[in-house]
Amino acid sequence: MPFGAVVKQAAANSIRQSGANSKLRLRKAALTLTPAAVDHLKNLTNGPTPRYLRVGVKQKGCSGNSYILEFTDAKGKYDEIVNQDGVTVLVDSKALITVLGSEMDFVQDKLSEQFVFNNPNAKGVCGCGESFAV
Repeated sequence: MPFGAVVKQAAANSIRQSGANSKLRLRKAALTLTPAAVDHLKNLTNGPTPRYLRVGVKQKGCSGNSYILEFTDAKGKYDEIVNQDGVTVLVDSKALITVLGSEMDFVQDKLSEQFVFNNPNAKGVCGCGESFAV
């Protein structure tokens, strides 16, 4: 029997056997949102047409990378979709590696209000907090 035929047969047997016993694996979300971030995003995206917040990363700043947040009406072809508590956030495919496992929070103080990212992949952060290094 030719080698190609053996490989095809083994693959077919493997699929048949794993099909009955396969279990769905839960996938970790690319980005998680805190309740404060969810509430603020609901207020920002509330309207007649669906609007999404796209999170991206751009090379700039003291430490090398900076988060970019923009509103969009359409999902990109390769965007990672994060649905949490009725809010949809899109993660740019180019930023997925650096954002993976991050938590997005919304923080208000006396002088400002902003989205803050708690990124476990960040090896260093700029003194002003605007940029990070991976």
